[in-house]
Amino acid sequence: MTPSHAEDNRWSDLDRPPLNAASLRRTLLREGGLWSSLDVVPRTGSTNTDLVARADGLAEGAVLVAEEQSAARGRLDRQWSAPARSGLFFSVLLKPAEVPVERWGWLPLLTGVAVATGLSRVAGVDTALKWPNDLLVTVGDQERKAGGILAERAGAAGGSGGGVVIGIGLNVTLREDELPVPTAGSLALAGATTTDRDPLLRAVLRSLEQWYGVWRGAGGDPAASRLQEAYAAGCATLGRRVRAELPGDRAIVGEAVAVDGDGRLVLATEAGVQEPVGAGDIVHLRPAN
Repeated sequence: MTPSHAEDNRWSDLDRPPLNAASLRRTLLREGGLWSSLDVVPRTGSTNTDLVARADGLAEGAVLVAEEQSAARGRLDRQWSAPARSGLFFSVLLKPAEVPVERWGWLPLLTGVAVATGLSRVAGVDTALKWPNDLLVTVGDQERKAGGILAERAGAAGGSGGGVVIGIGLNVTLREDELPVPTAGSLALAGATTTDRDPLLRAVLRSLEQWYGVWRGAGGDPAASRLQEAYAAGCATLGRRVRAELPGDRAIVGEAVAVDGDGRLVLATEAGVQEPVGAGDIVHLRPAN
């Protein structure tokens, strides 16, 4: 019997086998745990878009993974794409009802810490965090972006179904000739000890469950949960001269000196002012000669 095109495509790259959804469910879905469901789909437009649309009807801890995304988005609606099964492309639904909404802005930063922690444990890769949501690895002597995080409000605002969908995109086996831009990277190019996506996904989700549980138990307090400390320790932006490109074509140049209690990046400008930045693009600048 001739295999269908879908089946042929599923196994077209033997270096990139499909995820084992049944095994992932067995090891991650447990009574009393955070993760309530886990679905793996061959292809979708965006896992974030799909979960946001279904948020009111899903329990907290729903996980949606796609082997390939056709309309993935980063911050500021930037398009992002990668070959099928070359990375981890997934979204999770969190509903921290007991945490004040003004502290929910820490969730993408928390996710960055959790991803970096999980990857360090399983793949031996030192993943740095570029504020607010980029995952950086070192390839040779270059700092490259290997992934990103996108958080979106979902469900009934202020109601029992209200929550946040967090999307994570991580390049795992991308080769040099597949990189969308020269500044991109992947775990494989960074010398990961494993590029098996099943244990990588398990490690990231377990780490996220652990960090989220501590943060939620502290009422979202970034200091009491030690999240603020952990983020600062892993943040490649701190201590560097940066340019913050802000809405309205405004820019600030200064040294990134802290991440404050609201998750904002604090810049010390040449005018002697410390200015917090809550949203914007951050460009790492080379030190002045």
